[in-house]
Amino acid sequence: MSWINSLLFGNGIAHSVLVLAIVICLGVLLGKLKVRGVSLGITWVLFVGIAASHFGMRIDDELLHFLKEFGLILFVYSIGLQVGPGFFSSFKKGGLKMNLIALFLVTTGVVTTIALHYAMGVPMPTMVGIMSGAVTNTPGLGAAQQAFTDAAGHGDPSIALGYAVAYPLGVIGMIVAFALVKLFLRINLEKDREAILQQDNDRQGATRVSVALTNKTLFGRRIGEVLKLGFKHFVVSRICRKDGRIEIASDESLIEEGDRVLIVCEPRDLHFITTFIGEKIEMDWTKFDSSLEARRIVVTKTAINGQTLEQIGLAKGFNFQITRVNRAGIELLARPDLMLQLGDRVTVVGTQSAIKNVEKIVGNAILNLRHPNIIPLFLGIALGVLLGSIPWSIPGIPQPVKLGLAGGPLVVAILLSRFGPGMRLPTYMTVSSNLMLREVGIVLFLACVGLGAGEKFVETVFEQGGYVWVGYGAIITIFPVFLAGILGRGFFKFDYFTLTGVLAGAHTDPPILAYANANAGNDRPSVGYATVYPLTMFLRVLAAQLLIIFFVTPPVV
Repeated sequence: MSWINSLLFGNGIAHSVLVLAIVICLGVLLGKLKVRGVSLGITWVLFVGIAASHFGMRIDDELLHFLKEFGLILFVYSIGLQVGPGFFSSFKKGGLKMNLIALFLVTTGVVTTIALHYAMGVPMPTMVGIMSGAVTNTPGLGAAQQAFTDAAGHGDPSIALGYAVAYPLGVIGMIVAFALVKLFLRINLEKDREAILQQDNDRQGATRVSVALTNKTLFGRRIGEVLKLGFKHFVVSRICRKDGRIEIASDESLIEEGDRVLIVCEPRDLHFITTFIGEKIEMDWTKFDSSLEARRIVVTKTAINGQTLEQIGLAKGFNFQITRVNRAGIELLARPDLMLQLGDRVTVVGTQSAIKNVEKIVGNAILNLRHPNIIPLFLGIALGVLLGSIPWSIPGIPQPVKLGLAGGPLVVAILLSRFGPGMRLPTYMTVSSNLMLREVGIVLFLACVGLGAGEKFVETVFEQGGYVWVGYGAIITIFPVFLAGILGRGFFKFDYFTLTGVLAGAHTDPPILAYANANAGNDRPSVGYATVYPLTMFLRVLAAQLLIIFFVTPPVV
């Protein structure tokens, strides 16, 4: 049986693969356990890795370092591809206020970390690890470890140990902070729910409404003229004449008395448009004319990736009309200047022959989307590593700052996913593919971090007083969240459910988002989380690096 002992506690490729597989499998299984609806999730992989390392199951240091960094790159790059399209739009309107709250929370957490460093005498690398665990931010942990290695020439296991000790309370502390905010500000959840129901839905999207034309000033006018008179952008999809005939609407279509129209518009403009044209009615358009149909067609041709509807000749048609575009579950109004991306689902209304012609233009070959775009993926990773390796000199910082293997790929992925379509670069990745890439990356990273830190975990935590780090982590978790909650509610007047989503996003904390959603009964937490997540992820990575560089690197004389 010596071969089993050698396989589990020896060295070599087979040993390394087996240890990683065992750690990841056990960690993922434990991550499914929930206590009152809250789970530590994938972070259990880290704790299982620590336990395995403590009992002698370790991996060669060089291999461990490579797998850890490569897993981190896969993780942050896939996150960038996911959040990139909404990164810049998140700064518009209410999103700007949400991001200001997130910026305040991140800044307060950094200040609190520095204060604890001076007050308690804990080394800054350890404090940065505690901070990363307290805010449940794994990329920040990776950025801090790499920054320390670059600055000191060797690693510091206390960074990972601080992260592991502080992480559990980083989840629980958020729930405590939410309760304190609600108690301190005397928030009535039912009143907030009622207020949400009364608010107009101002989010971008598309909705359909049937309208009977009663505005006599519009009779005899062409639809193109009416669109210019309405002061709001909307699409007239179909017209039902007085005799029951259905026509595909075009700019040249004349409006007549007794007409009924199917309109597609943004939800916030619905009341204005229906009042301007006539009155809202209930109508089943499928019962009137079977020669017309509505079908969703998937954009799969890379040649039109990044082109607008107007550029490819689909803005208007005599026997078809594109009314909506579904992108990642969000309905967008089919404006002529709307830029199409791979994976978009366009809603086309028209005759069968016209719809087939539209299919020829956009593709509709779903199997093509399942084929991975390998070149853009690894090109983006290469550019991210290159960007992350460029030193940036900042006044007052003793050593040039690098975005590193966490920040560089993240920034490149955000930029490519947002601007890649305009450069004809197919960055599309199916949701399942993105999730698989992200999960493989994070479990590799966490397993390697745990295996690297486990050897000294028990000694540090129980024999050298590391258990007090739990208290420091609790302070870094609860205090900034409490202050940010008061600011968001008292000054920006966010409803409680949006506020919890923003605070969870500012901690990049999926378990807390799940908790907030379960208590809300609406999508406000998810909207707040998604709005601040991209900027927060970037700030967390940058903050961890700056703290290491500024406090670890000796001043230049």
